[in-house]
Amino acid sequence: MNATTKTQLGQIIRFGLVGAVNTGTYFALYLLLHLWLPYFAAYTIAFLLAMVGSFFMNTYFTYRTRPTWKKFLLFPLTNVTNFVVQGAGLYALVTWAGMDSRYASLVAAVVAIPFTFLISRKILVPGGRAKATEPEPEPAGSSSTL
Repeated sequence: MNATTKTQLGQIIRFGLVGAVNTGTYFALYLLLHLWLPYFAAYTIAFLLAMVGSFFMNTYFTYRTRPTWKKFLLFPLTNVTNFVVQGAGLYALVTWAGMDSRYASLVAAVVAIPFTFLISRKILVPGGRAKATEPEPEPAGSSSTL
């Protein structure tokens, strides 16, 4: 196994771990918020809060790169597909399949996770490179790190 393959495999494994932690965080927030809010409002707020956590876990742990304002502002694009797939899945499972809204959210979240990997890697890894084992150097005079 060459170094690039090892790096990519490591990123996939770390992405999976971050996805599991993020999904657990999201689901706990969703259940808590769902006590007071309708299911879709709880979903939206929990999703947004978990996305911020996901950004920092993916920059530091998955891709081992520095968070910047530019990446932070672009990162929600990685979740647009996730949001649409998860939201549509949640709606379909609750409305059409009659699934309990507390559990339908988790099922929809698990199905949607893989869609964000390639997009997040493209945004968070400098130049879209597969190899990001060292934190990228900060340009001279730049203060864009979060």
